[in-house]
Amino acid sequence: MGIKGIAKKAMEVGEMGFNKEGGVINWFPGHMAAATRAIRNRLKLSDLVIEVRDSRIPFSSAHQDLQPQLSAKRRIIALNKKDLANSNVLNKWVRYFDSCKQDCLPINAHSRSSVRKLLELVEFKLKEVISREPTLLVMVVGVPNVGKSALINSIHQIASTRFPVQEKMKRATVGPLPGVTQDIAGYKIAHQPSIYVLDTPGVLVPSIPNVETGLKLALAGSVKDSVVGEDRIAQYLLAVLNTRGTPLHWKHSNQLQEITNITEYKPDYNPKDLRPKRKKLSSVSDVLYVKDLATEVQHALYVTLSEFSGNIEDENDLECLIEHQFEVLQKALKIPHKSSEARLMVSKKFLTLFRTGKLGSFVLDDVPEFNLVS
Repeated sequence: MGIKGIAKKAMEVGEMGFNKEGGVINWFPGHMAAATRAIRNRLKLSDLVIEVRDSRIPFSSAHQDLQPQLSAKRRIIALNKKDLANSNVLNKWVRYFDSCKQDCLPINAHSRSSVRKLLELVEFKLKEVISREPTLLVMVVGVPNVGKSALINSIHQIASTRFPVQEKMKRATVGPLPGVTQDIAGYKIAHQPSIYVLDTPGVLVPSIPNVETGLKLALAGSVKDSVVGEDRIAQYLLAVLNTRGTPLHWKHSNQLQEITNITEYKPDYNPKDLRPKRKKLSSVSDVLYVKDLATEVQHALYVTLSEFSGNIEDENDLECLIEHQFEVLQKALKIPHKSSEARLMVSKKFLTLFRTGKLGSFVLDDVPEFNLVS
């Protein structure tokens, strides 16, 4: 299949390590190795584990090395960033986990109502333990950048108004880069019984089973861009969009239909790399600019794919299409042709539009076949 060839080629010259068969990625910072040992020890003492995964990659964002231990505990899989995932596909994933008798809940870690539902499920799962244990321990684990620290902060905000907390709670450090929380810390969120939530730094498995899993993690931001290279990640994203025919579906979206109305107004605004910000954009014109940029990108990819006469399943044809799309995206993203780092700038802006949901909602992992439980 074309996409697998593109994925393999994208990583041939990368900085990530492979085994002799080609496919195993090694990326394991030292502080994460130490954290993993600490997590394994604390797992033995925990009463419940919240495993946070990215809703866009429900399988690929699982911590494979810890699965045997995690599955043996009371566990809730929290599929975070549900607002960035295709709701229909995400619901199929939830049904899949239900068929495996595994508690699973899609959440938005920045939404209090969403986190409250998670806490209700945590309390329900702990009811049988509360009666016999004065102190309960809940662990939050997951790979980097799936939103563990954001979830911890939301839990603290809710707990501060809901429970008589005895000591001042320390907030977890939140950042856009994977592995930002550098040590394991405990937070008391309730009293009588005492409930502690431990925030753990994201720990990526020492080896990822195949190249495509590694690229999905990189695309979702769980591996630093510099490790794989923005160019390679963008190539993979284009391969995914093209093989799925996604740009052809954009033809019927309101955003694409309104392209002529939006492009008439182009304010003098050029956000650096379109980095997502916590604060609101400074004006309506800023919002229009970003919306305009996303629409231009969607239109460019729609036109290039609809006019493509090659075989999308052929690796060479797909590669030619992607190269052409890079050229078209440079114009759509308003990047000067004489820029020496034009391709890098195209990749960065394109990836940012995808990661912030401006190109639509996606689930990159295919749902495994399963039998519905009646």
